[in-house]
Amino acid sequence: MRQSSVRGERSRRRRTGTQELSRDGGPQEEAPSLPPDSPGWTPPDGDVPVAGDGGAADGGGHRRGRPRRRRGRKALRWTAIGVAVLLVGGAGAGYLYYEHLNSKLRKAPRSLGGSGLQKPDANAFGQTPLNILLLGSDGRNSKANIKLGGARQDADRKPLADVQMLLHVSADRSNMSVISIPRDTRVPIPKCTDPKNHQVYPQTEAAINQSLQHGGPGCTLATWQELTGIYIDHFMMVDFSGVVEMADAIGGVPVCVDNNVYSHDSKGHGSGLKLTKGTHAVKGIQALQWLRTRYGFEDNTDIGRAKAQHMYMNSMVRQLKAGTKLTEPGKLRDLAEAATGALTVDEGLDTVKKLYDLGGDLRRVPTKRITMVTMPWQYSPDESYVMPKPGEAEQTFALLRNDTALDGKDAKKKATPDPKPSTPKGELEVVVQNGTNSSVSGPVSGRASVIQQRLGGLGYAAAGTDPSLSTQADTTLTYRDKDERGDALALAKALGLPKGAVKESRSVREMRLVVGNDWRNGAEYPKQPGGDKAADKAPESADALNGEDKKACMKVNPQYSF
Repeated sequence: MRQSSVRGERSRRRRTGTQELSRDGGPQEEAPSLPPDSPGWTPPDGDVPVAGDGGAADGGGHRRGRPRRRRGRKALRWTAIGVAVLLVGGAGAGYLYYEHLNSKLRKAPRSLGGSGLQKPDANAFGQTPLNILLLGSDGRNSKANIKLGGARQDADRKPLADVQMLLHVSADRSNMSVISIPRDTRVPIPKCTDPKNHQVYPQTEAAINQSLQHGGPGCTLATWQELTGIYIDHFMMVDFSGVVEMADAIGGVPVCVDNNVYSHDSKGHGSGLKLTKGTHAVKGIQALQWLRTRYGFEDNTDIGRAKAQHMYMNSMVRQLKAGTKLTEPGKLRDLAEAATGALTVDEGLDTVKKLYDLGGDLRRVPTKRITMVTMPWQYSPDESYVMPKPGEAEQTFALLRNDTALDGKDAKKKATPDPKPSTPKGELEVVVQNGTNSSVSGPVSGRASVIQQRLGGLGYAAAGTDPSLSTQADTTLTYRDKDERGDALALAKALGLPKGAVKESRSVREMRLVVGNDWRNGAEYPKQPGGDKAADKAPESADALNGEDKKACMKVNPQYSF
């Protein structure tokens, strides 16, 4: 768990010499709204919260655009969507500038693994949750990154994904959950193929940050899907210099320490962060130091660093929602230039317009319904690496798979009485499908037939099977119309499935039982940790932080105080 020191040198900010654009014309009249791919298109205003970066050298989203008047002079209309460390949706001043920003975005395939995990079915209202993997790379692939990250000898080393956060936005966009995984967590990394040189990396078990070296961010996404069972829609990755430039463009983010801190010691450990007790607005290199600090916070491990990143992210979101720091055209341009130049995104987010649309979803979430946690963890027996904490890590993942808010407020929703069955069970048509496919563990053959026979023994004579194989972490029973809920609940009870496994979806044509990886053997559904009642909030070990917590302050380790 060593971390390279950040040199205390101030990096020069990159400035793009993009000139203001104007349109010539005759009589001026009110212009109609333009499509995103037309000259003169400008996106509407908005703001968006997202996440932080950091790392060490080693390790083991709206409104439609309003018509505007064109004047016979140069005009520049700036709009922006806010960011929180990793994402800016973009700024626009004409088609050429829009294309300029698009050209700066780096793109890569969404997933490099072979998992058959599918996007969840839409709920009764046609909504689906949104999952975005946020990554911070420690690559030294440029002079700026070497200067900021140190370790010049690592210039040729493939980068590590030393910051990893999964951002989950609920299907109804009422809440957002963010979960971090410590970089040294040992996990199965599935087989991945590098899209550039077609090198095949075999399946292995290693620290999760090493997954980035197996072909790029698409392999890290595949690793997360395999570990959590959560379908991930997109990824976004940023490097050292990108963090500095975006922090500079935004103008600083307030952070707090409960004592004086200097992240540096005689052995070269530390980020170089030096702050006095209290609240400070950090930007530039100091912001990067905050996000990378491990030595000096709490127990000098990645666990404290993840908490500091959560505090930074929450503070950034609050600041952007308040509308501060984004009133000057120059700052907006700097922000757009810095963000688009720093981001590597999947091919589904390959334009500023797509990032803006994503921002439209994110900005709907109220700050008080943002919850950030760290995956429940424990040390390996020899304390050489971190492992997911049995039971509680899976409980946290399951909450996101089931689109349940980590803050526990979904549990307060008024429950309605369960309806009675309306179809004789002998006539109820249900299709059973094997969902035990896994790129790491492999599928279990015959699961659909085993459970179909079990249903037959319970009197469900009309049950059939679908021979196709799918990938799903949890066993689910979906139905199309609310009139079928009573029948679905009765079937689930007969099999011993929890009520949470029963879901209404307009995406299915018939009642469908998918046998997931939580039921890989036997005809009896296995007993689940915590009994039949599903968890309704993150466990205490996840160390949850609410987006409205303005009093949060990092605890300084006494060894790094002055």
